[in-house]
Amino acid sequence: MGGAGGAENGSHTIVLLQPVPKPSSRTFMDYDAVHLALDGVCELFERRLKDLHPNSRNISYDVQDLFTFIDGLTDISMLVQEGGVYRPFDRNWIKERCYNHLKRQAR
Repeated sequence: MGGAGGAENGSHTIVLLQPVPKPSSRTFMDYDAVHLALDGVCELFERRLKDLHPNSRNISYDVQDLFTFIDGLTDISMLVQEGGVYRPFDRNWIKERCYNHLKRQAR
């Protein structure tokens, strides 16, 4: 998968996801921008936390918890449209972008 290139924030982005080893768990999510795709990855994790802690009203997590979730997925990657073609980015790129995205949101 791709390197740490500078994908456009407003670029169409497809998240390819396989949560568990079972091939039938493969799915994708479609977003109009990279930052929306990053929000989508965070929302997946937050839904997982809610499933694990259904009686908790407030659930907090840190970026390392999010990284553990991402690393625990069988596969995740993003295809980001740049100049009419889609460039692939791997889970390490996604984690780096999620970290920067959450840091910006916290300000």
